[in-house]
Amino acid sequence: MSAEPERQRVRSRAYISGLVQGVGFRPFVWREATSRGLTGWVGNDAAGVVLEVEGPVDAVYSLLESLSRPPPLARVDEVRSHPVPPVGGAGFQVRTSNTEGARSALISPDTATCAECSREMRDEADRRFRHPFVNCTSCGPRYTIVVSVPYDRSRTTMAAFPLCAACQAEYDDPANRRFHAEPVCCPDCGPRLRLVDRSGQAVDGDPIQSATGVLNRGGVVAVKGLGGYHLAVDASNEDAVGALRRRKHREDRPFAVMVADVDAARDLCRIGSDELGLLVSPARPIVLLQRLPAAQVAPSVAPGSPRLGLMLPYTPLHSLLLDAFGGPLVLTSGNISDEPIAFDDGDASTRLAGIADAFLLHDRAIRTRVDDSVSAVVHGRVVPIRRSRGYVPAPLALPVEAPEPVLACGSSLKNTFCVTRGSQAFVSHHVGDLDDYSTLRSFIDGIAHLTNLLDVEPRVLAHDLHPDYPSTRYAMDRPDARLVPVQHHHAHIASCLADNGEHGPVIGVAFDGVGLGTDGTAWGGEFLVADLTGFTRAAHLAPVAMPGGDAAARQPWRMAAAHLHTAYDGQPPADLDVVRRQGRRWGQVLAAAQAGVNAPLTSSAGRLFDAVSALLGVRDEVTYEGQAAIDLEHAADPDETGSYLLPVSDDPVATVQVAHLVRSVTEDLLRGTAVPVLAARFHNALADMVLDVCSRLRDRHGLGTVALSGGVFQNALLLGRCLDLLEAGGFRVLTHRQVPPNDGGLSLGQAAVAAALLRAG
Repeated sequence: MSAEPERQRVRSRAYISGLVQGVGFRPFVWREATSRGLTGWVGNDAAGVVLEVEGPVDAVYSLLESLSRPPPLARVDEVRSHPVPPVGGAGFQVRTSNTEGARSALISPDTATCAECSREMRDEADRRFRHPFVNCTSCGPRYTIVVSVPYDRSRTTMAAFPLCAACQAEYDDPANRRFHAEPVCCPDCGPRLRLVDRSGQAVDGDPIQSATGVLNRGGVVAVKGLGGYHLAVDASNEDAVGALRRRKHREDRPFAVMVADVDAARDLCRIGSDELGLLVSPARPIVLLQRLPAAQVAPSVAPGSPRLGLMLPYTPLHSLLLDAFGGPLVLTSGNISDEPIAFDDGDASTRLAGIADAFLLHDRAIRTRVDDSVSAVVHGRVVPIRRSRGYVPAPLALPVEAPEPVLACGSSLKNTFCVTRGSQAFVSHHVGDLDDYSTLRSFIDGIAHLTNLLDVEPRVLAHDLHPDYPSTRYAMDRPDARLVPVQHHHAHIASCLADNGEHGPVIGVAFDGVGLGTDGTAWGGEFLVADLTGFTRAAHLAPVAMPGGDAAARQPWRMAAAHLHTAYDGQPPADLDVVRRQGRRWGQVLAAAQAGVNAPLTSSAGRLFDAVSALLGVRDEVTYEGQAAIDLEHAADPDETGSYLLPVSDDPVATVQVAHLVRSVTEDLLRGTAVPVLAARFHNALADMVLDVCSRLRDRHGLGTVALSGGVFQNALLLGRCLDLLEAGGFRVLTHRQVPPNDGGLSLGQAAVAAALLRAG
């Protein structure tokens, strides 16, 4: 017999980095190796996956090449391999994890129930029939249960549930799809579901059926989910939804709705192909969709809004509850008003006792509080509104590798933080508004947990310029930290650049509420010529007073007073409804502003939206951030093509004369023009102005790429009009794809700026 085949045997060691733990990667390698008759082993280590494989040279190279086609939830960032001496042996093994060395393995996001697990859950002959915690390597909890890495069961909150013999056999079998699925369990060995009343007394009977009974009677059920508690009510029952609003102290902000499947979603909303892709994706975000006129949901679910936020079940428990109930459910965060979502059982029983009539509980602990993600689709582009469950902690790529770890502390509202490791940026789950003390504690705990998982100790801290942001104070209070202050709107544009893997320079359009500018005033309607290392303020909206400071954001009529006062040189038409509605308060507020009492100047585009909303009688006061602008968008006639002129000065830093726009809207209003027409013309005027200013800056600076960022660009009507005009004008337009344009994406921009500055020395 020829010895040629024996001489062709080789052995190779390979190191695989990326999202390769907890996603079925090792059994995938085992199947690929055994199918080729190869020998060797594969295992997790602190950096990812390592393997040694031996056999005929063609078969070994074929296996290494197959690593670039991993299982659906895996993501391979790099494969490094080198030859090692053959050692012979038989069979291919999956080894236990090696915990030594620097930790750099990635943790998978929590992932919606896969089709195979859903089928088992509904199969009466399967031992996991109606099991609320069914999962495998392709689905289930990950980030919300992990305590440390490497990602093994003993380092998750599932460590409290020893495996039964049947589950242990699946867990140990490389050919089984539950091989080393760390949350694996069954009714015999997994978490237990129970229903209790608001006093904590157990309710007899099947928990799902009993909870359904509470919902059918119009009650509120607190449901313990993946990353925290939700509050559920019958979405078609106006009395039930109204009661939830009163108890939760949530006056107007729309509730999210969960439906059983795509057909049920189509009964409520128009769904395009891109939106459908989001709905059924493993991340299962809430997707903002156009509501059908005949949609059977209570008016109080989304008061006055033409859109609904829909999501599909992403846990077995949700699916069982929807199956039993048979209709759409409001599923909103388990909290009061703007508090963080409850995730600890004791805290939930205390905070939600005055809201929920019953609690649908289980005994699997949640390590990390994670809210639902929210997305929309505008002109075929996915626009993230909140990036959290289903996406975090998957890393994003930095355009410039950070030479040392950076912690970017984010903003005060809609806070996220970001930790860098090399060329990777780990943007945190949605933390929330840091003015709430419990949210600030969650921010601090989240930083400690994520830096521990990543095994980094950042000494470089990037932060906003505003000294009173809790996130800024946190950075300044860190001992031995090197601080990198980043201007708010530069961070917005840098976030959009990083989101698209670009360095700049670009024309950056940053429209939002307010952020502290380098001149000490409140910016918010900015055109920047920017790259990752710096920016020049090239144009901005003309500043006006913001009467009452932060109070102006809660009472948009104050901004109407300021803009009308400026537009009409202190003598606005007296017969305007907004003036009559406010009575004596109008003059009092203007007098204080003229005296310079708590009336900082602002160029804010968001506050301009507020002013026009109040002027048109759409919204004088708000109960949540951005409400006036959202209502103004919803009031606009999408078929109206009229616009208004917005003059722009030719100064080196150009000023957009918004007073002319305010006068135009006011005069049309006094002529009796319908509000939907006026609202649309206002949006069209802003989009025309964006094109005008960007065209001027292109001529001056030779830049053909525009980056759009800031919370105002969550407005689908404005964003769509800007995209149409800019692209028709020959611009390449960057928008956010993975992080929100609002302050939830700010930490990524801060991190990208810090990384670029560090790299530049």
